[in-house]
Amino acid sequence: MLAAMCTVLGGAALRLGGNLEFTFESVPVHLAALLFGPIDGAIVGFIGTFIYQVLLSGYGITVTTPLWILPYVVCGLVVGFCTNRINPLERRTRTIGAIVMGELLITLLNTLALYVDSVVFSYYSAAFVFGTLAIRLAVCVAKAVVYGALFPSLLKPLLKTIRRI
Repeated sequence: MLAAMCTVLGGAALRLGGNLEFTFESVPVHLAALLFGPIDGAIVGFIGTFIYQVLLSGYGITVTTPLWILPYVVCGLVVGFCTNRINPLERRTRTIGAIVMGELLITLLNTLALYVDSVVFSYYSAAFVFGTLAIRLAVCVAKAVVYGALFPSLLKPLLKTIRRI
């Protein structure tokens, strides 16, 4: 279910032109990593982003598809490993730090994928690839702090529900 949410949230991105877009597809990846650990976070990131790339991105499978999937897999692993031995409900600061790190990795790895994609498919422009990087990094940190602050409150009822099942 979280992988399906990842796919849908990837498709529901707010596109502002060029390479500036805001997505929320990392939310299910973070939730899987926080609730179940790094492997599950990586699996949700892989499946959700793979399905998005194949069905919704408009590009299908290309030589750079793995580079577009990698950021969400790495995010799931990093957030899961950073919070695996703590209770995210009790350690809010560490949870926020892990999510900020995961979001920064997504942004930086997406920039790398965009660069490689632009070179492979011959549309390279430094302004296109790197022109909005500062804005994207600022937005990613702000978004991550909000996620990190909200997730512990969201996790409490989710954990109760999971324990009942």
